[in-house]
Amino acid sequence: MREELRITEIFHSLQGETSRMGLPTVFVRLTGCPMRCGYCDSAYAFTGGKTQSIDAIMQQIRSFSCNTVCVTGGEPLAQKPVHLLFKRLCDEGFDVSVETGGGQPIDCVDPRVSRILDIKTPGSGEMHNMHWPNVDAVTAGDEIKFVLVDRSDYEWARDKVIAEKLNERAPVIFSPVWETLKPVDLAEWVIADKLPVRVQVQLHKILWGEKPGV
Repeated sequence: MREELRITEIFHSLQGETSRMGLPTVFVRLTGCPMRCGYCDSAYAFTGGKTQSIDAIMQQIRSFSCNTVCVTGGEPLAQKPVHLLFKRLCDEGFDVSVETGGGQPIDCVDPRVSRILDIKTPGSGEMHNMHWPNVDAVTAGDEIKFVLVDRSDYEWARDKVIAEKLNERAPVIFSPVWETLKPVDLAEWVIADKLPVRVQVQLHKILWGEKPGV
């Protein structure tokens, strides 16, 4: 396996999502994604980027003196050498998570990595590209995320959480699409339904707006 990856950006910021929200984190954003979700906020990572050796990537990560690393995209699991990066990071003692859109198998990811699995809703337009066995591969050290476009998406996700008892497998996050669903509406629906999930907004957008490098 070649030891290089196509990288859009590597930067140091605060984690804006997941249970690590607010934690200083080094982000490694890989280039390319086979999905085209209608609400995607990182379409700039679909193309371009720069091919870098894993040695060079590791050197950049170390330069930030931060132990928490998030590998994201694009779709990071679409580049197979990413598994070499996972191993290198974990072997050096980094606390590693990967944010995946769910279209690639997650069962081959290093078990020391926390897998943030995005389950595609009808509103995403990409349900047909979801690798559904991923749901059964989730463990307690992972997290499940639903990005919700509207009330219909919420009801679909709510019913799936309840029917499959997803909250018993891993923490479940409901996140509203920035432009189409008011966070207060989502919060009220979750409270009314007594749903065992975490409502989450994207902290980095509140702090810095929607732009690369945050």
